[in-house]
Amino acid sequence: MSKFSVTPWGIVGKIDYVELQEKFGTFPVGSILFRRFARYNKLHPMLRRGIFYSCRDVDTLLDKYDAGNKFLLYTGRGPSGDTHLGHIMPWLFNKWIQDTFKIPMYFQITDDEKFLFKNLTLHDTRKMAYENALDFIAIGFDTKNTKIILNTECVKTLYPIALKVAKKITFSTAKAVFGFENSNNIGQIFYTAMQAAPAFLASEIEEREVPCLIPCGIDQDPHFRAARDVASILGYPKPSMLYCKMLPGLNGMSKMSSSEDNITIYMTDSPNAVSKKIGKAFTGGCVSIKEQRQKGGNPGSCVIFQYNYYMFEYDDSKLEEIARRCKNGDILCGECKAILSEKINIFLDRHMAKREKAKEVIDSMAFGDFKW
Repeated sequence: MSKFSVTPWGIVGKIDYVELQEKFGTFPVGSILFRRFARYNKLHPMLRRGIFYSCRDVDTLLDKYDAGNKFLLYTGRGPSGDTHLGHIMPWLFNKWIQDTFKIPMYFQITDDEKFLFKNLTLHDTRKMAYENALDFIAIGFDTKNTKIILNTECVKTLYPIALKVAKKITFSTAKAVFGFENSNNIGQIFYTAMQAAPAFLASEIEEREVPCLIPCGIDQDPHFRAARDVASILGYPKPSMLYCKMLPGLNGMSKMSSSEDNITIYMTDSPNAVSKKIGKAFTGGCVSIKEQRQKGGNPGSCVIFQYNYYMFEYDDSKLEEIARRCKNGDILCGECKAILSEKINIFLDRHMAKREKAKEVIDSMAFGDFKW
């Protein structure tokens, strides 16, 4: 068995995603689901390339949708630092889901979680929440059909649902699912009930069963496994899940991290910073230009190629051409790095312009009409 650990709060080692799927008990996204999604829209590259690769009960959700019962879309962000490309990646997919199905979106910002699990003040997490929310809005979600839930502001609405959830999750279950020990504070133990609450919120408001789809990183599965375990007991539909692999850090490890600046591309990075970071990224190249011209590179182990695969080259034929040229030694790592740096900087430049405009609508998108 591979030596790695995945929890909602951290990853140790290089993830074996097949093994993780088996460990969590989720199911592969395969050809049947591809055909289902293709009924509604052209498949998103993150689906057909296996980035969103694992799921729970998505077929059931689509059956209900086909029968006329629209579902809620829900995802979130823990505000512990600046937004980076690893956060943006699944949000792009969430936007595709919203655009395809024309459905409402809840975006939960868990400022309480980061206060409980990090050495941060509530002032810190509130400030970061605002900045992260701007990045989320800049992706282009439907401003009239999307609501941002800030936990400490929306607690009056969330807390009654969270109480119901918490009452049905035993401490022994929480320890088994999350690995809690005697040193964990009691807020951390309760927190998972708060993350479950938005999945059931629409059902409470509309007084009927509203299905919910949560596309997010597979590291969040423990929270929603607990939510699914108690849903039926509480009279709520089980949330359906679409889980993605994590965008790797520039060093080739399994997840880009806010705590490691040198391996992370932030949305606020300057063009010079991006170029420097990409310049130091792990590649699949040879030790010398001569050797690479002769033997070619290995795109399968190259972070630069992975970034194109995940986010920055959605044209399959162009991606195949990049791989072919790499394997044949027709293109060198420095050239690939320069091309990717330009793509990322164009993306960030456009994003920052949209981010400025997001300031005009952020208050109107707040759930419960709180003011930032």
